[in-house]
Amino acid sequence: MITGKEMRSTISGDGRLTLSIEEVSIDDPREDEIVVRVEATPINPTDLALLLGPADVTSVIMSDSSEPELTFTVPQARMATVEGRLGLSLPIGLEGAGTVIAAGPQAKALEGRVVATMSGGMFAEFRKVSARDVIVLPDGRSAADGASIVNAMTALGMVETAKLEGHRAILHTAAASNLGQMMQKICSADSIPLINIVRSKEQVDLLRGIGAVHVLNSVDGDFRDRLIDAIAETDATIAFDAIGGGTMGDQILQAMERAAVRKMTNFVRTGSDVFKQLYIYGALDLSPTVLNRPAFGYRWGAAGWIIFSFLRSIGQDGLDRLTQRMLSELTTTFASHYTRVIGLREALQPDILQAYQRKATGEKYLIDPTRS
Repeated sequence: MITGKEMRSTISGDGRLTLSIEEVSIDDPREDEIVVRVEATPINPTDLALLLGPADVTSVIMSDSSEPELTFTVPQARMATVEGRLGLSLPIGLEGAGTVIAAGPQAKALEGRVVATMSGGMFAEFRKVSARDVIVLPDGRSAADGASIVNAMTALGMVETAKLEGHRAILHTAAASNLGQMMQKICSADSIPLINIVRSKEQVDLLRGIGAVHVLNSVDGDFRDRLIDAIAETDATIAFDAIGGGTMGDQILQAMERAAVRKMTNFVRTGSDVFKQLYIYGALDLSPTVLNRPAFGYRWGAAGWIIFSFLRSIGQDGLDRLTQRMLSELTTTFASHYTRVIGLREALQPDILQAYQRKATGEKYLIDPTRS
């Protein structure tokens, strides 16, 4: 049995969210199970939903106990959104990588190997998982090299989705992120036109520096006109939106329709016959998603998109193909860049928590639970 620390998030019935470092015991691995010493696990926007949920981050109180513990207030109006998790102590951390230190009889070959996994509960010193749920990293690759496989597989999955659905070009929002840069590199290699939407000149320059042709700054006064022009030029008919809330999705669908109407030779009352697909895969904006349906005709779709569902849909052969591409380009196309590497306890320091809670482009934190 192995004993270690892990981070947990709990919401009580009276509206208190507590983040704590708990000591847990892990039984010896059985059959095909392995125990991974976690050495690198990134803090993703997805993790923040479980880490902080609907809490008011300005209400933080830090305890004076030996292990760091933070308490926040959850506004009463938001309690209905977390009813299913009240009283549950939930482990945090979607993905990570580390060294296999113990294995069941069917997985002995993995002992000593560096593996990555998307099994959850990775903000921990040790994690027991099934051998089926890990990716073995190539020799010489570190845990940090393979810690952010969700971004890599998401970028590959979105491009694959566009190909499978027959789209010729792609549009992506919040495109200066680590994931967005991966998308640009994939599309450049595969000769797929990509329209990147960002929100600052610095982000425009960053993407142009890695070869992006179409980069639009959403705060520019001529953004909408340039968006229509870029869509008309590339024939982009599929968009992946990391923002989620607000009107960005609506602006994209409207621009796709206006670009399509430009090429029509006859007026049609119901709009163009070009199908336009909006996929929402992120929630950087938690406000309601606004779609002005009459402005983009009748040939359109809007849906959520999540990597895990997509990977299940393409079968083992498809999964293996994308995984092999990721591994072969792990330190090039799919290299992640981190603002800072911190220990497990440091992740609960209020100033550090507020820094990664901003979800700012270019600010990505990596937790190394082996650090004291």
